Amino acid sequence: MKKWVVGWLMVLVVVGAPVLGVEKSTAYPRVELKTSMGIIVLELYTDRAPQTAANFLAYIDAGYYDGTIFHRVIPRFMIQGGGFTADMRQKSTRSPVVNEADNAIKNERGTVSMARTPDPHSATSQFFINTVDNDFLNFRSKDPRGWGYAVFARVVQGMDTVDAITRVKTGVVGGHRDVPLKPIVIVTARRLK
Repeated sequence: MKKWVVGWLMVLVVVGAPVLGVEKSTAYPRVELKTSMGIIVLELYTDRAPQTAANFLAYIDAGYYDGTIFHRVIPRFMIQGGGFTADMRQKSTRSPVVNEADNAIKNERGTVSMARTPDPHSATSQFFINTVDNDFLNFRSKDPRGWGYAVFARVVQGMDTVDAITRVKTGVVGGHRDVPLKPIVIVTARRLK
């Protein structure tokens, strides 16, 4: 009887233990992107990318992303949004955030990273969702060529929507390449908790 009880307790401890390297997801805030093609829910890594997550949530709380589009869609790479309206007008932004790509989170399928210019610390509002593992975007060193792109969230619901977006027809619009010919609108973006 004692051996069975001890064995049962060990099973409970093992089953209830978190998997190494995977954070407990209920601790992270979630954001819902209601798009014209479906819903995408993101979970933000507020502990591993605190400034980037806080910046993203500030844009969410201000309603900034409502009515913006996914303006860059490249199959087998990523979908990018958060900066343009449906008529390809670029919205003004807040000040850039420090690049937190050195947080050890990789640009893998379903992760969300900040878009930026060649300046490593130039990210403002635009973000992208990796649709495949993009190792070449990961942090390597603290120099302009090695900084990489800061992962600050992951998709926890709606990868089917993300994948559907990658299949839309794209072209050149207003001098920009890889733009969906029918706008994919982020109708609303809001916190879930």
